[in-house]
This record gives sequence, structure tokens and C-alpha cells, in this order.
Amino acid sequence: MLEQTGVSKPETSNSRRFKFSVSTFRFWLPLLAAGWQDVNSRMNEMVIEAGKTERHYWADLWRYRELFFFLSWRDLLVRYKQTVIGVLWALIRPLLIILIGTVIFGKMGGMLSDGLPYPVLICAATLPWQFFASALAEDSNSLITNANMISKIYFPRIIVPASAVIVSFGDLLISLVILAGLMVWYHVPPTWRLLTLPLFTGLAFFASFGVGLWLSALNVKYRDFRYVIPFIVQFGIFVSPVFFTSSVFHAKHVGPAYLWYDLNPMVAVIDGYRWALGGTAAFDAWGLAAALTVTALLLFSGLKYFRATEKAFADII
Repeated sequence: MLEQTGVSKPETSNSRRFKFSVSTFRFWLPLLAAGWQDVNSRMNEMVIEAGKTERHYWADLWRYRELFFFLSWRDLLVRYKQTVIGVLWALIRPLLIILIGTVIFGKMGGMLSDGLPYPVLICAATLPWQFFASALAEDSNSLITNANMISKIYFPRIIVPASAVIVSFGDLLISLVILAGLMVWYHVPPTWRLLTLPLFTGLAFFASFGVGLWLSALNVKYRDFRYVIPFIVQFGIFVSPVFFTSSVFHAKHVGPAYLWYDLNPMVAVIDGYRWALGGTAAFDAWGLAAALTVTALLLFSGLKYFRATEKAFADII
């Protein structure tokens, strides 16, 4: 009857409370949304201040850390995709070098082994050298490989060569299975020195990254470096103690040759690997100090040159 005569029903307390809560929600919702948009915009906005480029650049590295992990994971997945034996290639390549070195230089050449079985001696040099050479090759072509992404969006370009080194580091971790197997087969007991292997691996990591920064930046501007880099890698295996020992080199060479030899960072890395596995050769503190100095110079100069040329990558790549 009340509805027919147009008289409304009296409001109850529950309906009044419901209307009050809805009206309150409608009042606060725009304010909350505006506040969240302001906070979100502040989190995503990029401020460019004069004279503070370097500070913001290194802060951007932290902001784009997920891109670094994504590129590293992508390259790891793609590396052996659509191959028949997959990650076994990370074992076959060093195994072939170890086999050739053992037969030619160990059995036929009669090289000294500094108290280690010759296959273990060669393996201790092949694994870090393979990591260094692979990281160098991947680093130098990393910017060219990701040219489409570099030319379209902004991010700290140094992420690209850094992620390339991580891919080669993954191969090194896989190939350490070979070293462990040879140590068991030839009854080489582990000692406390084995704990120093990460230190020498880190030296190889930063040495390859420093040289890779130079080569990746130069390769963008001068494409001739794509033909020079394989030659550098092939030549480097003969000037590094992969198939011989540093004690043999030091016994036959003195003067400038001795000094130039120790300036090669991979000499200290390979000698460090062999020393960590229990080699009888004395630890070369001078060689390690020289390698650390050269690696620091390569890394610092590589960063400076990369940062100086980075702004033009999108235009000339």
C-alpha cells in the first residue's frame, strides 16, 4: 500500500550505515587512487640532473637488475637450444683440448708437470682459459647481437656485456665436473688450497670483463674487430701456460720476456689453479700482484671507454 500511494518506507539503521560507508568509500577512493598514482609515478620517473650523470647511471644499474638476470637466463637457455647433446658441449670442448694436450705435449713432448698428473695439469689450465676465451668472444659480440633492443629502449648498456660473461661462467661451472673426475681417477687428494679456486676464478672473471668492455665498444664502431678477436683467442692459448708450466718458461727466459709474461693475467689464474690442486711449484706472489694490477687497469679503463662511447651506440649500431 505504501508503494502504491508513493510513500517511501522508513530507512532502517542498517541501510543508513551502508549508505554512509559507500559514500565514505566514494570520497576516499579518488584520493587513494591519486596518491598511489603519484607514488607510482615517482618510482618510475627518471630524473636527469646536470653534473650527476654518473650517480644516476649506477643507480639505474640497480633498477634494471631484473633485465640483467633476464638476459643472462635467456642466453643460457638459447646457448644449447636445438642441439642434439645440449649442455654436453660444455664438457666435450675442454675434454678435446685436454686429450690433445696430454698426448702431444705430455706423452710425446715430455713436459714437466710440477708434481701433478699431466691430464690434471692440462685440465687445471684448460678450464679457466676456456672460460676466459669464451667470455671474450661472447662479450665482444654482445652489443651487436642485441642491436634491436639497444636502438629502441634505454637501459644501462653495460648490462649486456656483463650478462654475456655470466653465460660463460655457467659453462665453467659445468666443466668443473671434468676436473673433479680427473682428481678422483688419478688420486689427487683435495687440500685447503682448493678453497682459493673462487679467488682465481674471480680474477679471470674481471680480466675477461675488462677486456670485453673494450672489445664490445670497439666492435660497435669498428666491425673489423670481429675478425681480430678469434685471432687474439687463438694466439692467447700459446702465450698462456696451458700446455706448459711457468717454471719451464722462467727457467729458459729472463729479462723483459719474464716481465711481459707475468703481465698476462691468465698466467696467474692458471698457476693459481695448479697451485690450488696441490702442484709443487712455489706460489708466485709477484705474478699474482702483477695480474691484479693489470686486471684493475683493464677494468677501470674499459669502464671509462665504454661509458664515453655508450651514448652513441644507439645511433651507430
